[in-house]
Amino acid sequence: MTAGFIKGLLLLSLTLVVWTLPIDRNAEPPQEERLEENADTGLYYDRYLREVIEVLETDPHFREKLQTANTDDIKSGRLSKELDLVGHHVRTRLDELKRQEVSRLRMLLKAKLDSTNTQSVQMDHASLLRQFEHLDPHNQNTFEAKDLELLIATVTNIQSMP
Repeated sequence: MTAGFIKGLLLLSLTLVVWTLPIDRNAEPPQEERLEENADTGLYYDRYLREVIEVLETDPHFREKLQTANTDDIKSGRLSKELDLVGHHVRTRLDELKRQEVSRLRMLLKAKLDSTNTQSVQMDHASLLRQFEHLDPHNQNTFEAKDLELLIATVTNIQSMP
């Protein structure tokens, strides 16, 4: 009898909560959710790009430079020189992101090579290498100004294509 009473009380309280919650059917999702939905660039490294931008914007100095920079400063790579002035925690996080991206691309490459019979299929090495063009191939462990330049260059080159 006590268990039935508790279940009934629980059911009654849940019903009251559901009835008392206001529902705004015309409400728009919060601004952050809308930006996240629209932020997808369609690039295969979109997540990496967004994470790098997020981390860079956590540094007040870099965020200020980014806000005051014009398009030419960004496209020319002048903004990437400011990377040397960001905080240590930002650099550490960028290094970690780069290592994760290199690891992700290696896994994808290995899966692609494993899925094809290399004896009967001719591999398009140029297209495979293009998957790494947003990263500095000579440094796979740390995120440097060259990585930011390459990331910006690949995004701007792809966006300027017809």
